[in-house]
Amino acid sequence: MAAVRQQHKTFQAIEVGDGGDGRWAAHARALWQDMEGLLTAEGRTPEGADRVRALFRAHMPEMVPVLNRLTGQLDRPEAEAFLTHAALRPFSPACTQIGRNGILLRNYDFPPDQCEGTIVSSCFLRPVIGMQDLLWGLLDGMNDAGLAISLTYGGRSVYGRGFAILIVVRYLLETCDTVDEAVGRLRTLPIAVPQNLTLVDPAKAVTVFVGPDMSPTMAPDACAANHQHLPVTDEQERDMRTQERLHAIRAAGADVAAMLKPPLYRSVDEQGTVTLYTACYQPVEGRVTYYWPGESWHQSFGDFTPGFRTVGWGLAG
Repeated sequence: MAAVRQQHKTFQAIEVGDGGDGRWAAHARALWQDMEGLLTAEGRTPEGADRVRALFRAHMPEMVPVLNRLTGQLDRPEAEAFLTHAALRPFSPACTQIGRNGILLRNYDFPPDQCEGTIVSSCFLRPVIGMQDLLWGLLDGMNDAGLAISLTYGGRSVYGRGFAILIVVRYLLETCDTVDEAVGRLRTLPIAVPQNLTLVDPAKAVTVFVGPDMSPTMAPDACAANHQHLPVTDEQERDMRTQERLHAIRAAGADVAAMLKPPLYRSVDEQGTVTLYTACYQPVEGRVTYYWPGESWHQSFGDFTPGFRTVGWGLAG
């Protein structure tokens, strides 16, 4: 009988306010040693740092005071270049998501040791709650206007100059009230890696394909897995089962129970990837629930509770 090896991950919920009182910095400093290695070689040069600072100021001017505040609080070499998220090594999570009837539901699939696992409540420019990664980027989140956004990898091996999608999600939630406003803002932003964004507000739900080699393109519906408008190769389908998952979520709708079962839910595979969490955002109510098999964690703007949750997965071997 095969032995079962256990993997565990602890998720943390924190409040950081506007980032200026030391709470965000204390969390970020503890992670800095692991994070700084994600900065590209170009981002470590004076010329590269100047380029990404200029890019951030040109495309996200509203966030420049926040960038300055966080950089000063972190007080680490290369912190500003890192926090622009415009000189980071690409990453490609395998996720599934759907927006429907004012709900944004998603699975986030990634190796546990490569995800920050921080649920953060912040007020950099406005109240935002989301799953933070890479110090202040967001994998998914919602704001106080009733807008929610989440991301999936677009499945194409293309890379260009531009922003990591995590800071784009943060920027849109900090500066936009509606899906239409956020989609319009997306058209002005250079994106480094092909990604799919699902956006939900009280009136609308859409998925948008973005990437360094294309203009933002509307998907057929508000669902996404890990492909865009191009045909999926047999190899990609074997590795990621992206079409299978997309068909499954379209059939299931915004059903949490379906997200916690195959084919949408991924147990630990040979590469160490697992469904790390399921998130169900109800942005009109300002509420989000994070799910794992047999466990859930509720958070909201009206009742945000800092703390820790440890979850585990078994891998036969």
